[in-house]
Amino acid sequence: MARTKIGAKLSAVFAVSALLISACGSSSAEGSGGTVTYLTHAEQILHLDPQRNYTGQDLAFSVTYLTRSLVSYAPGAGAAGTELVADLATDIGTPSEDLKTWTFTLRDGITFEDGSPITCAEVAYGVSRSYADDLTDGPAFAEAFLDVEGGYAAYPGPYEATAEQQALFDAAVECSEDGKTITFHLNSPMADFNYTTALLTFSPVPLDEGGNVGEAYDKNIVSSGPYKIASYTTGKSLNLVRNENWSADSDPFRKALPDKVVVKFAQDEKGIDEYIINGTGPGKTALSLDGIYPDNLEAVFSSADMESRRLNDYDIYVTYTAVNVAKMTCLPIRQAVFYATDREALRALGGGSQFGGDFADGVIKPANLPTDYKPVTGYEDADPAGNVVKAQELMDQAKTECPDEYTRVTTKGITRDYADGDVARQGFAITQEALAKVGIKLNANFIDPGSYYGVILNPETQGDLSAAGWGPDWLNASTVIPPLFIDNGGFNVSQTKADPDYAAFAALVDEAKANPDRASQGAQWAALNQYVMEKMWVLPGLFTKTQYHWGSDLTGVYLWQPYGCPGFNDIGVKN
Repeated sequence: MARTKIGAKLSAVFAVSALLISACGSSSAEGSGGTVTYLTHAEQILHLDPQRNYTGQDLAFSVTYLTRSLVSYAPGAGAAGTELVADLATDIGTPSEDLKTWTFTLRDGITFEDGSPITCAEVAYGVSRSYADDLTDGPAFAEAFLDVEGGYAAYPGPYEATAEQQALFDAAVECSEDGKTITFHLNSPMADFNYTTALLTFSPVPLDEGGNVGEAYDKNIVSSGPYKIASYTTGKSLNLVRNENWSADSDPFRKALPDKVVVKFAQDEKGIDEYIINGTGPGKTALSLDGIYPDNLEAVFSSADMESRRLNDYDIYVTYTAVNVAKMTCLPIRQAVFYATDREALRALGGGSQFGGDFADGVIKPANLPTDYKPVTGYEDADPAGNVVKAQELMDQAKTECPDEYTRVTTKGITRDYADGDVARQGFAITQEALAKVGIKLNANFIDPGSYYGVILNPETQGDLSAAGWGPDWLNASTVIPPLFIDNGGFNVSQTKADPDYAAFAALVDEAKANPDRASQGAQWAALNQYVMEKMWVLPGLFTKTQYHWGSDLTGVYLWQPYGCPGFNDIGVKN
């Protein structure tokens, strides 16, 4: 779902974001109270603003502790965690016969942390915020699916809209007079629209935003969940305490086990593992949000003492390197970078096949989306350890076809964005050496992991290449291909609109989105995945696995498949 937590060890280095994966080991939650601590190298959580939150782990954290949506995924290991359940709504939505209208009725007794009621107006206002240009980074599904007359560009969001523009949105998102029912009018039939409403785009926000309007809301959100923010300091910590106005009677599944939840930022990467493995400092009641440092994987997974407090499983994500097409316009050079990259060495750095995963051939992961997957052809001569001969042939071709860009990449060089960390720096050195063999100079832009996506989503600050990852929001590649490669899709860090063939590609995407036959639609998505690879808009990385470990006094840890991270809801402290 959405982009991966790029600060995780392997995703941070690989050159390159599931719902049907087997469950990993878990322990049952036994007890409550106490303080659960999460440790991370990042300086902050990228976004807590629900309309801007679109990183799998951050979504799972917010969904569990702070922000409710109309529907949610049931917490649980394996298939149990993929079930859609009612949250703020009384059920998972009622579609019209033509599937162009969806209606949700809100529960009684749902409130914000200040005790004020949550009604249709607050949910509709939350959705409207996702249209605002200054609230970037979040999902673009509301703009894509809602029947706002004139399209998404006709409504600028609630901060700048005229009365006439606001009326266009209000006609698409309709509230009943009693405020208990919200109705969404769609621009085309959609049988699975209710899965969209599990995203926090469809979460309520107070009409005055608690006095923190727009971007200021990000670190001052008004909670609708079982906890609220006591303090939040970038580079230090986020402290959550119980929300006294949350009612378990109005919430079907949140357990709210610990008394307090603490996220400690800016932690030393190796120090995090030391805390947890040795049980020192906060280690006994802590979980690392960053995964396990690669140097420690063997020790963790060979230790009998760690057997009940570790996991290693395939997650929902595909890692890749987004190629900024607006800056790297020459296809042979893009292909040369792919052929020259030593993916085997990068995977080894992250723990090898046992912990890293399988080499990807595109952005659709077969275990997640078997209906939409077909092996990509045309790159059979791509060696995971690098094919220098082929890469050099492509660079020779570029010297003739794209002389200006050839000169730039071999003299000034290209820049790749990294979420900073020790492993990322080692990965940069591996890739720099590999590309140098064919004359490509690689520079690095190291970014704090908590700010990483904010940087690469801004075309002004993004480099030539950017590490990224993606997982489907639900079981349809309509949540993979359009978000990653369509201009208003929400995560087009490949800047594909700059490609001369973009318009033809976008037309094919529209055809696939409108196809009601799931089998033939799957074939269309597979063909578009092939198209993407032929254009080399991304350099594929891995169909990834993920590892987590936790302290001896924590219980209830398992992999929550929709988000590809621990299921925070069941994590508690032993009595």
